[in-house]
Amino acid sequence: MSKNSKLVLEENSSIALVYRLETAQAVSLAKKVSDYLKDKGFDVYTGPDQKIIPGTKAAKTKKQLDQLKLIIVLGGDGTYLRAVRLLEGRSTPILGFNMGSLGFLTAHSAESVFDVIDKTLAGKMVLRPRSMLFAKILRRGKVREEHHALNDIVIERGSMSQLINTAIYSEKFLVSEVKADGFIVASPSGSTAYNLAAGGPLLDPESPVFVMTPVAPHSLTSRPLIFPDNKELSFKLDGKTQKAHFIVDGQKMTELTPQDEVIVTKSCYDHMMVREPNHNYFHLLREKLKFGDRS
Repeated sequence: MSKNSKLVLEENSSIALVYRLETAQAVSLAKKVSDYLKDKGFDVYTGPDQKIIPGTKAAKTKKQLDQLKLIIVLGGDGTYLRAVRLLEGRSTPILGFNMGSLGFLTAHSAESVFDVIDKTLAGKMVLRPRSMLFAKILRRGKVREEHHALNDIVIERGSMSQLINTAIYSEKFLVSEVKADGFIVASPSGSTAYNLAAGGPLLDPESPVFVMTPVAPHSLTSRPLIFPDNKELSFKLDGKTQKAHFIVDGQKMTELTPQDEVIVTKSCYDHMMVREPNHNYFHLLREKLKFGDRS
């Protein structure tokens, strides 16, 4: 799909609202947005883990999720990632409004919500595809879990456990054997999140790569590595690893056992962000992260 493809919504389309749960301001705005959309003839849903707004339905079933044409997020990046997890790999577009602190994924201001929604309904917004990650946990050779992630897949030690001993492979070839607090595999979109905090590089969101960044490695030579996104990356925990956790987009967590294997590849799905036609990634870096600021 072209990065400038326009989002076109037909009347009576299904739209879901995912909002920041603990913020009264977000709940209040969600009710106003719901009424606004219903007045325009749209079928409005809310996320299944939220209190249902009067006049809406909870998007719970596969059929309901398949029918969604747009998700509107009112919150921060955590709320946005919760909406991504709700989709379970579907490429339903998400339009995000920032009601959190940083708001790198929720690029639009809450004050502009009705203006931007009107532009969206008028077909004046564009879809920007973003690559996602796909990860699976293998235990004794059998797939235990599978997940799609927009930002990152993280393997990290438990709070009281020792360093993780891990062998890292690319396409079955050994890359390195590393002891560390953990490992981050980040997509280009996720390079500005945990990866950046751990010393990893920023990636242009349209670049066909992902990055593996060790967290506090017990080595002077372990550094972030960038891989083409058509490669398979695998992590094999050795028997000395006491406890480790597998985390998807900072939200879904699973405990790993010694000798588990985690395989990460590019997802077969793209995530669709709704953006202004003149949206620029580097402007967002300067605005949100003060990138290149000399002051």
